[in-house]
Amino acid sequence: MSASREFNTVLTTEFPPERRNIPDMLRQQADRYGDRTLFACGGERWSYREACGLAARTGTLLMANGIARGDRVAILCGNRAEIMQLILGCGWIGAVSVPINAASRGFQLQHMLSNSGAKILAIEAELIDALDAIDLTALALERVWVIGAAGPVARSAAVPVEALPPVGVVEAPAAVSGPGELFTILYTSGTTGLSKGVCCPHAQYFWWAAYTGWQLGVRDGDVLHTPLPLFHTNALNTFFQALLHGATLVAETKFSVSGFWPALAQSGATVTYLLGAMVPMLLSRPPSPVEQSHKVRVALAPGVPGQYHAEFTERTGVVLLDGYGSTESNLIMASYVDDRKPGTMGRLVPGMQARIVDDNDNEVPDGEAGELILRADQPFAFATGYFAMPEKTVEAWRNLWLHTGDRVIRDPDGYYRFMDRMKDAIRRRGENISSFEVEQVLIRHPAVALAAVFPVSADMAEDEVMAAIVLKDDAQATHEELVRFCEGKMSYFAIPRFVEFVASLPRTENGKVQKFKLRDQGRGEATWDREAAGVVLKR
Repeated sequence: MSASREFNTVLTTEFPPERRNIPDMLRQQADRYGDRTLFACGGERWSYREACGLAARTGTLLMANGIARGDRVAILCGNRAEIMQLILGCGWIGAVSVPINAASRGFQLQHMLSNSGAKILAIEAELIDALDAIDLTALALERVWVIGAAGPVARSAAVPVEALPPVGVVEAPAAVSGPGELFTILYTSGTTGLSKGVCCPHAQYFWWAAYTGWQLGVRDGDVLHTPLPLFHTNALNTFFQALLHGATLVAETKFSVSGFWPALAQSGATVTYLLGAMVPMLLSRPPSPVEQSHKVRVALAPGVPGQYHAEFTERTGVVLLDGYGSTESNLIMASYVDDRKPGTMGRLVPGMQARIVDDNDNEVPDGEAGELILRADQPFAFATGYFAMPEKTVEAWRNLWLHTGDRVIRDPDGYYRFMDRMKDAIRRRGENISSFEVEQVLIRHPAVALAAVFPVSADMAEDEVMAAIVLKDDAQATHEELVRFCEGKMSYFAIPRFVEFVASLPRTENGKVQKFKLRDQGRGEATWDREAAGVVLKR
């Protein structure tokens, strides 16, 4: 079940298994590329040599503040150089970084900090109000570092809060880390429960770089340009693509429809990265010469509907390549410049195994939908489980296959097509949203008896969040009141756009809410639309 094309084995030869760890990858490439620019973000630029030294000096800072091998350091930050500095510093000394979605708030943020047991939280200055909605006394945190603080931080809190200390000149010795040791914990949406911390080993990011770089044809001297957040596996993977291929990564602070093409031209980008909804957003603007004022030849753009591919390439000159991977896995399916079938995820890459199965893990025939399950031939190419959630790990990796929860069809010609999520998750503008976590906030409103949250179709090829609400007897609430109640208690992108008050929720005989009925019913005349009502969310 492997692709017909041969996998490029150059990186696997240059980096034997024992060197597939963060310190060895940084040192080997620093020796090779020296003063060449590796990373640029928000006005900061690091050469390969500087990145290696900064990782070592940040390791010293972390150790001086009580961080030892295996300890976790949480990072709540948008795209800034400091997020990569701390991730690499942790990896250098064998500690574990925990990058958290910068939009996380309230119940969700509390859970992530509690579950990870982080000893330090580094938080961007403009996000510091997120601390107001969590109980610091219930966490293992020993200190909070504020990234980008203009001066001394004066804040009353249960733990010390101070500006992120500067690094000194002393470089910590690199930890001897095996390829399977824990490098980072990335929280992905809980589909029927709490968000799960995906345990990503060092070698997983070697394989992300090897496979994705091979798919995109990344080569020495390329400029990779991403507008995606560094706390997600997509952009974090892109850093290692640059590192291992002798390229430069330019990370934008955020995605801007109007600023996307000018930013590519300014950086000299040759490769870029998009998510499904971004392409129709870019195409929604009138054609302009600026769309071709760049050097980009290819974009990794998973989830773009097939009908947009030809128009995008014709207008911009950029070839869109689809693919499939998850935080738990790696690049599994890929399309290529000379082998594309828009609307599919591509073919299985060499070294990966995939099956489409029924509820009992029996393989189904081509053309029939089932759950996608995965295995890797390469050691530590996948995550090793969910942090401090052994029962969820066993459930997801049952029968020694990773169960993705994605409903997929394999066509007879070997292409894979994504159908939908089998689990209870919502995908909105590239973000996974746990309906469970949104429901937990809604039912805390004093007027709400029951809440069911589910996806409904949207204009940009992805989902919008809808909530069906049963109010308590004799209780009253407005739609806007419930939406405002969610502000600050969850990520802004998870707050429902559509709300409908209902008398009851459809249930099975054992009392489980039948969300498929709600999804099938969708929006109706009684559905309130936050955007149509002109309600603007605080971010």
